[in-house]
Formats: sequence, C-alpha cells, structure tokens
Amino acid sequence: MQDPLPHFDALILAGGRSSRLGGVPKQHLLFRGATLLERSLDAASGARRTVVVGPDPGRLPETVLSCREQPEFSGPAAAIAAGLEVLSRGGGEAEYTLVLACDMPLVADAVVRLSSALSAEPADGTGKPDVVMAATDDGTAHGRAQPLAGFYRTAGLKNAVQDLAARGALINGSVRSLLASLDVQLVTVPAAATADVDTWDDAAALGIAAGHQDDDQGQRSRS
Repeated sequence: MQDPLPHFDALILAGGRSSRLGGVPKQHLLFRGATLLERSLDAASGARRTVVVGPDPGRLPETVLSCREQPEFSGPAAAIAAGLEVLSRGGGEAEYTLVLACDMPLVADAVVRLSSALSAEPADGTGKPDVVMAATDDGTAHGRAQPLAGFYRTAGLKNAVQDLAARGALINGSVRSLLASLDVQLVTVPAAATADVDTWDDAAALGIAAGHQDDDQGQRSRS
C-alpha cells in the first residue's frame, strides 16, 4: 500500500575541492547537454524548497537557495548543517530532507525508487524510518550504501548535526558520522544511478565533458 510522499525539502552538496579533477568544479561538468548541478536540481524537482551548498553555483532558478559551509571546504557534514540552517529560516520545515551530491548524473532514477520506498507502508507497522538511502548491489548482504542519495527525517538529521557539533566533530565530519543514531532503510538501486564523478576516468566512463552552462540556456523553472 502506498501513502502520499511526505513533504520534503532538498539539499544539494556542491562544495568539494574536485582535487582529482584538477580543481574543475564538478557542478559545471556537462552530461547530455546539462550540467551536473542542473541534473541534481531536476532529480529534486518535487521538493518544496531546495538549497545548493557550495561555491559559485552559477545562475540558479529564483526558487533555489544557495549557501556555503563555514569554514569553506570543511566537509559534507558541515555542508549539511549549513543547508539545514538556510532551509529552517523559511519557517515550517518539511518532514524529510532529500540529500544529494551534485556529482551523480543519473541519480534521478535513485530518487524515484527512494520516493516509492518512502511512500510505502512499513510491513512491520513500526512507522517510517529516519533515513531511506540508496544502496547498490556489491555482493554483500546489504550492498554499498550511498549516504549522499537519501531522504532524511529532518528532525533526526538536525539532532544528529547538533550532536556532532557538540562533540566538536562537525568540521571535517563525514555524512556517515551523522547516521549512528538514525534508523536507516537501504533501498537497492542500479549501480549507474549513484555512479559519481571523482576522477576524469569516472567522467570519461559516463561520457561527461568539462564546460560551463551556456549563458543563453536561461533559467529553467522547477517546482
């Protein structure tokens, strides 16, 4: 049985150094005529509000917010904290927050499967989990989890961020460090759906070219 998909906001991480790409910003790489950031925004198009965390996101739709983690390049946990703070300023947070890295060009397929899992009525009647996260089949019992492709219960994620900050571990903290107190449900997705771009070999394997969004492409509206 399917319930309506809970209201959600989206938080897209685009703040890494791209050191293995020679400093070329991942969010501006082109895949099938769109930047990786544009594809991430499309994957999150069902969100009430979206924030991009990272340097120079370029031209964004008017409805999309942006911010930067402090200090800069201080890791994904700090970036999530910064994004959550911006989303909370609008008043009335969504029940869930979709967290995505900007370097997975085919992640929309994963989001569809995660949305379906989040809408499904739990078989054991225990209620919806804190996190519904993508995982690919790597031959192990639970597969390879991808914490940067998942729906997080907003209240639980904020509590995890606050706990990490209280222990002085938020700066340079990993996303996995936020998961210790959260109930995680893994959802198997095709490996391609969470294939990310860390190196130029990764980019070549996916057919990705370097470049910036053309100025005449204009802004694309998203709900």
